[in-house]
This record gives sequence, structure tokens and C-alpha cells, in this order.
Amino acid sequence: MMKGMMAGVLLIVALGLVAAAGAAPRTVVICAPGFPGDTEAARTTMEAFARAAAGAANWPEGSLNAVYHQTEQGGLERLAGDDAVLAIVPLPFFLRHGERFDLRPALQIENTTGTEEIWSLAARRGAVASPEALAGWEITGRPGYAPAFVRGPVLGGWGPLPAGVRITATVSVLGALRRAAAGEQVAVLLDAAQTASLPSLPFAGDLEIVATSGRLPGGVLCTVGDRLPAAEVDSMVAGLLDLHRSPAGEEALAAMRLKRFRKLDAPALEAARRAYRAAGGGAADPAP
Repeated sequence: MMKGMMAGVLLIVALGLVAAAGAAPRTVVICAPGFPGDTEAARTTMEAFARAAAGAANWPEGSLNAVYHQTEQGGLERLAGDDAVLAIVPLPFFLRHGERFDLRPALQIENTTGTEEIWSLAARRGAVASPEALAGWEITGRPGYAPAFVRGPVLGGWGPLPAGVRITATVSVLGALRRAAAGEQVAVLLDAAQTASLPSLPFAGDLEIVATSGRLPGGVLCTVGDRLPAAEVDSMVAGLLDLHRSPAGEEALAAMRLKRFRKLDAPALEAARRAYRAAGGGAADPAP
């Protein structure tokens, strides 16, 4: 009788392993509004990252997919899928949509400029001496899809923006800088890499940096609600922290223009949340 019971237990375990191996892959959604590329062009890079991440986490081969979306709407639609268990997103996306999708930050992203980001506001030289001078102007840039992020974490330390300022998103930062240099009433938000490149532009002499943010968290890796069991979250987090140490992981990260994953700076992230909410952002932010 005991042998029969043991055989039954072993059969149940074996069936469970077969079911797990045949389960539909989980997906990490990478959404970076305003960044270059598109879902199809990034497919090979995403496949390499998924393989490396699954291997680092000791997940079964083929158990993880990765997909890239360069638009806010595309990322939102993909996050709504039940298989989306992880997300890699920039700070403005996280602040705007984190509560809606129950995004729970687990790690920060380190790119070529570090784990933190500094935003700068460029305008026609001599045209903007204070926030009040921007009345009737347009502020545009990559994070413009999250206006409360611009008003709060980015420019809140400079001073309150006039109510009439239009905040817009653009994928053509260079075009926006040309408009500003030509004298249009437009100021352009630049990340650290874009700010460093500004002096190389032929019309750089017509522009100046009029405001700079403090150091803000850059991209974050989040779990999507409780779709992923805690043990698997732990194994993935541990694996991603070491991902850059393997040749395959380092190559996959470099293809994504990333250096490594780092532990979360929770106080800095909470400070950004407070500034975002103080500027009028919150769970009720309208979807695009």
C-alpha cells in the first residue's frame, strides 16, 4: 500500500513538472516612449534578453518572453495582457501608470549615464529668466506625455510653471531645439545624454540651459501586481542583479543600451512620487 501511495505522489509531482514546462511563457514588457526603434526591429534584441534573463534566474528555457514598445499606448495595451508579469519602464511612465497596473518597483536600471537622470530645460538664449516667462509657451520633450512629471519632479524645484504652459511629448528633440533656436516660444527638455550633446549643435550658441532638475531615478524594473509568485520574483531579481557578469547577459544589456540592474533606491523613488502627486499627478491620471 505504501509503495502505491509513493507511486501516486511521484506521478502527481511528475505531472506538475510537465505542466510547468509546458506553461505559456511569461512576458517582460519594456516600454520607453520617445525612444528610438519599434517592436519588430527590437525583436532579436528582446529574444536575446529574455534568454539571458531566464538563464540568470534559473528559469526553464523558453519560459520568458520580452517585448519592446516605443509608444505609451502600445506599452499600456501590452501590460493589460495576463502574461505580462514584469515591466521595464522610465520614471515618468511608472509615476503616471504605476498605480493603474499595480507596478511594484524591484530594481533600478543603470544606463551609460548611471542609475539617475538629470533633466535640463533648453530655450532661446536670453528669452527665459524665470518660470513666469514661460506663460503661453510650449515645453516639449521625451517625458512630456506625463505633464505632472514635468511640473513636479523635473521643474518643481525651479518654481511653479504658469497655468497656460502647454506640455507636449516629442520624439524629435533635435527638431524642437531648432524651433527654439529660431525664436519660437518653445523650451525643450533634455536628458543627461542630450544635454551633453547640446554644445555640438551648429546652433548651440542660440540656446541656453535655463533650469535643471535634481537627480532622479531613471528606469525601473517592476513586477505587475502579484501575477508572479514571490519565489520567482526573488529568483528573477537575484538573476538580473548578476546578469551583467555573464558574456550573454552583458551582450544583451549592451544591445538595449543598458549597463546593469541595481538595487532600488526606495527613498529617491518615494520623493519623486511625492513631487509628482504635489504637481497634480496620481492614480486618476487619464489614459492616453
